[in-house]
Amino acid sequence: MNLLTSGRVAETLAKLHRNAEAADAPYIEKVRDELQASGASLEQAAAQMIANERQDYRAAYRDHAAHFLSVTPGYGRFLYAIARATKATRIVEFGTSMGISTIYLAAALQDNGGGQLIGSEMEPTKVARARAHVQAAGLADLVEIREGDALETLRDLDSVIDLALIDGAWSLYLPVLKLIEPKLRPGAVILAENAFAEDYLDYVRAPANGYIAQTLPIDEGRGNEFAVRVG
Repeated sequence: MNLLTSGRVAETLAKLHRNAEAADAPYIEKVRDELQASGASLEQAAAQMIANERQDYRAAYRDHAAHFLSVTPGYGRFLYAIARATKATRIVEFGTSMGISTIYLAAALQDNGGGQLIGSEMEPTKVARARAHVQAAGLADLVEIREGDALETLRDLDSVIDLALIDGAWSLYLPVLKLIEPKLRPGAVILAENAFAEDYLDYVRAPANGYIAQTLPIDEGRGNEFAVRVG
């Protein structure tokens, strides 16, 4: 028995995935229509979004307060599986949003025997909702969600990191990785969803930087990059 298959965690996740689909479907359809109309490739559209973010990433995400922008159930189960396989006890999450991925990871911590997940989320209303969702799943004692810019909230981590999920503002993937890098233990796993920023991909794919990385065949098109700290 594990927390994903029954009880409060399973019930909470099922409800949240339904809510996420209802809240985000119109936005996703709009983005798809605009992409098709423009004739741009996914890579070109992502590059433009990242360029816009770099002008003001706080403003770029201000309009997404009501959007979950969450992981899929399949990727959530993968998060749980990796956290279990690595016997993670210290997890960091950049881009908590409404807390769906947080619950998958915290469930793994609980099934691993305990630990701590530190998350960071810039949007205050999402922080409040994420905390409530984690509480509903019965995992609040394992999770600390810090409100604000991750470049500040994740600056003072005081323990080694077994696993990191990077899934916030796309333009900050590399800065956030470099910020937490001194705390990554050898063998630490870094999972980046929507990893379209070329500077991030170039960095984790260059062996000289101490990582082995590859793109995952999960939710193809969503830029799921897997990296292991080996240096």
